[in-house]
Amino acid sequence: MNIPEEAPPRRLRGLPSRLANQAALTANRIVDRALAQAGVRRYHYALLATLEEYGPASQAGLVRRTGIDRSDMVAIVNDLAERDCLKRAPDPEDRRRNIITITPAGRARLVELDRLIAAAQEEFLAPLPPADREHLIDLLTRLVEPHEDRRQGIGSIR
Repeated sequence: MNIPEEAPPRRLRGLPSRLANQAALTANRIVDRALAQAGVRRYHYALLATLEEYGPASQAGLVRRTGIDRSDMVAIVNDLAERDCLKRAPDPEDRRRNIITITPAGRARLVELDRLIAAAQEEFLAPLPPADREHLIDLLTRLVEPHEDRRQGIGSIR
């Protein structure tokens, strides 16, 4: 039997959870490399996309919607505020809380990041024909959706 030394055992090669994880690791590397061209990370993209789609929100609300850890959220908000991609203002209903809003510069940045993300998705899915891509997305969605309530602390763009 001539099995490459680096090949995992057969028992592992067929595990759906392991295969999904291996695919996610590959996708993450591709997306990270694409976003690095713009000097950002997945969390930056997730936060801008969330604000653009859902509108202004508190940091706590953004933590819940994106799954980004609270301690990371502060750093991401600070970074994007320094880049003029979002603004922070006291909540008129609760001055202890800030409301985060995407700026016009943030919207423009998001368009640029969308192009990078689209190219990364294309690279990741390149081995599959279009029909298989659609089928894969359908299957992954059907696997992920029933577990959404249990995804505490899991980031958005994987």
